[in-house]
Amino acid sequence: MSDHKFYANTVRSVAPGQRIVLSSRRHTRPAHPMTARLGVPMARRAFMAGGSASILTAGLPATAKPSATLLVSHPAFAQHNPGPFIPERPAREIAIMEALAAPAFAALVRHEAPLHGALREAILRVHAPEYFDMLNGYASDTPNLPHAFDLDTVLGDRSWDAALLAVSAGLHAVDCVFDKDGGIRNAFCPVRPPGHHAEAARAMGFCFFSNVAIAAKYACAAHGAERVAVIDFDVHHGNGTQSAFWDEKNLFYGSTHELPLFPGTGAVSETGVRNVFNAPLKAGDGTVQFQLAMTERILPALDDFRPDLILISAGFDAHEGDPLAHIRLQEADFTWITMKVMEIADKHCDDRIVSMLEGGYVLKDLAHSASAHVSQLMRV
Repeated sequence: MSDHKFYANTVRSVAPGQRIVLSSRRHTRPAHPMTARLGVPMARRAFMAGGSASILTAGLPATAKPSATLLVSHPAFAQHNPGPFIPERPAREIAIMEALAAPAFAALVRHEAPLHGALREAILRVHAPEYFDMLNGYASDTPNLPHAFDLDTVLGDRSWDAALLAVSAGLHAVDCVFDKDGGIRNAFCPVRPPGHHAEAARAMGFCFFSNVAIAAKYACAAHGAERVAVIDFDVHHGNGTQSAFWDEKNLFYGSTHELPLFPGTGAVSETGVRNVFNAPLKAGDGTVQFQLAMTERILPALDDFRPDLILISAGFDAHEGDPLAHIRLQEADFTWITMKVMEIADKHCDDRIVSMLEGGYVLKDLAHSASAHVSQLMRV
């Protein structure tokens, strides 16, 4: 069955040229018309041959059977295109969404990420206003796009929309898991661009906004969460998340990652205000070392923290087949850590988990690993 036929009923029509703009204190040029709702025009380069825009929306009928696990996606996530030589590419999104369109995932509740009403305010809890305005300014200067911040981090003509909607997806998922009448226990947001490397005033490592850190601080401000935790099993350390949490005792960051490796942070000695727990792995480590790092250092600390919400930076680039690092995990390891985090969420926070995509660059391995992660989230 072709992609076009399978997803033919999942796309809503949009006017050509629609974009997102949020109010800016410094950049006033009206390059992006304000829209109450967003639909992003198709960009052919963002899709594999034979693909269609609708593949990224939901993959199944809009009215799904109620379920405890939410999938928050948007076509814009596949339209952020940093260029042909960057592994963080549109095909990643397509691979995940194709995998999650399988019958095994029919029970997922599927939402298209809305443009969240508290978006700018939420972003500015983590990022400097001048940085936000700078990104907005570059995005508005469309004749001079793409703009490269470094060799990995490139803002294209659809990147601003995708970045704002990636943040919005996390905020929406947080709203849903805190809605006691909504029936949502946990959520997975396969967002692009990823976020855990973005610092307060710096885009880096494929990332523009610190998606999970923004969602964590939003949970505190909007839903009264007293303690919010992030578990990060991406193979690269989440320097941006750690920096955002560094001196805030009500926020917890626990990370396994390869070290030494980009971005160079994540030593055991980096502890914040005793709220940061790094468990670095070395090249060649696999299941045994990963599980020891989690069970001996990170998970006991998470249990002691007693979170009201757990966010997951779900990077799948620690898979043994991934070319960007040297850790040797398999799909079963992602199932295992998801299960262990769910056990703590069940104990302390009414099962509330919001997982957001970070890395993973071999398409087949990424699709299988994300599927394993979501399959476990769906288990009661």
